[in-house]
Amino acid sequence: MKTSQEIRKKIRRIELRTRHLVQDSLAGQYQSVFKGQGMNFEEVRPYTPGDEIRSIDWNVTARTGEPFIKKFTEEREVTVMILLDVSASGNFGSVQESKREIAAEVGALLAFSAIYNNDKVGLLLFSDQIELFIPPKKGRVHNLRLIHELFYFQSKSSKTNIEQALNYLNKVLHRQTILFLISDFLDNNDFSKPLAVTAKRHDVIALPIVDPVEEMLPDVGVITLEDPETGEQIEINTSSASLREKYQQAAHRRSLDLKHFLAARRIDTVPLRTEEDYLPTLRSFFARRGKHYR
Repeated sequence: MKTSQEIRKKIRRIELRTRHLVQDSLAGQYQSVFKGQGMNFEEVRPYTPGDEIRSIDWNVTARTGEPFIKKFTEEREVTVMILLDVSASGNFGSVQESKREIAAEVGALLAFSAIYNNDKVGLLLFSDQIELFIPPKKGRVHNLRLIHELFYFQSKSSKTNIEQALNYLNKVLHRQTILFLISDFLDNNDFSKPLAVTAKRHDVIALPIVDPVEEMLPDVGVITLEDPETGEQIEINTSSASLREKYQQAAHRRSLDLKHFLAARRIDTVPLRTEEDYLPTLRSFFARRGKHYR
């Protein structure tokens, strides 16, 4: 468990790192991928040959006796919502950082990216209940509150229910929003229906987090595994090659099932790992998606 001072230093490092990214390569990629949802009226100006006839402002034209057209600019502002799973399974980590710590760092980077691009950003922390909801807003003070909650919030429940989080957002979000869903997706509940509804209304990006031990057991003899969300324990002998093989196969099937589940709903996926740097993965995602949108 990191101290408050260590967390504050990490937040500052992420802010500086993000500012460099946003001002450098990530800025253009972010803006090209996440565009506004309409056009804003800017002004009227005199008609010049070649202008679109449909843009003529007939009221001003009739009043002045000269043709004028309406000038519009693209609405750049978008709304970003970060959904972060704070259930107990996120506390697991076999390397330097846990899944929850990686999730908080990625959430902070996305929040800083949105703020630096003058977008609104909000936060939903969930377990099997709505732990915290902060509506989307702008501003540094608002953003620092989000960052603080990402790193310091202590959940009341240990279990997971993604369905409930999506149902809640489907009720409270009325404007089209970019949703970053950060979770290990270790949820036994069926959330396919609310996810389908959410994906139709909003732009959903899933960021599943996995730890290497969740994919492959180390050969360390007899150990006791505990489900952090239920407290259920089981003793296994990791020296068994067949057991490790079955464990690996089951993990592989679970990963493929999630990948196909999200792809079937046309949801972009950004896989995160506790033992890998997430920045190249995020950069690659923005670059790949930016090409798709051009």
